[in-house]
Amino acid sequence: MERDKALALVKEQITEHRYQHTLGVVGTAIELAERFGVDKHKAEMAAIFHDYAKFRPKEEMKKIIETQGMDERLLSYNSELWHAPVGAYLVKKEAGVEDEDILDAIRFHTSGRPGMTGLEKVIYLADYIEPGRHFPGVDEVRELAKHNLEQALISSIRNTIMFLVKKNQAVFPDTFHTFNDLVLNNRS
Repeated sequence: MERDKALALVKEQITEHRYQHTLGVVGTAIELAERFGVDKHKAEMAAIFHDYAKFRPKEEMKKIIETQGMDERLLSYNSELWHAPVGAYLVKKEAGVEDEDILDAIRFHTSGRPGMTGLEKVIYLADYIEPGRHFPGVDEVRELAKHNLEQALISSIRNTIMFLVKKNQAVFPDTFHTFNDLVLNNRS
């Protein structure tokens, strides 16, 4: 699919503010893909579509999770996680994207997963560090991302876990497992 067509499809689904965020993620994903040897076209497409389902009604997302055999543990955690797996499903169904690498990058951009591919890492990190993001710790992760994808991911996931813990919110188990997987496989 061409970039302009993909962007037009996404623009119909999200707010203008979220569209600007998406453009930031796209630019960041392409930079990271170039830096770390990941397919740029796949990174671009996954970045464009990563928030495709962000503004779908919660009841619609819940129904899709239940009827499509998705991980029902999601329903016990913050609904902010839902748009990633639901988005992968809808991007395939509504936009016709068939590439499983792209769909997995969309699917796991909120929770992560152990054994993430390079593309999945790029999309997760691009979503976290895109230029429109402003929160404590993001600049340190941006600096790490200039040289070390894994260390940047570890830092971003650690920050996310700490943020949720401070707010007394539950952390999805796959996020913990992703953090552990990265730490165990990147000891120096």
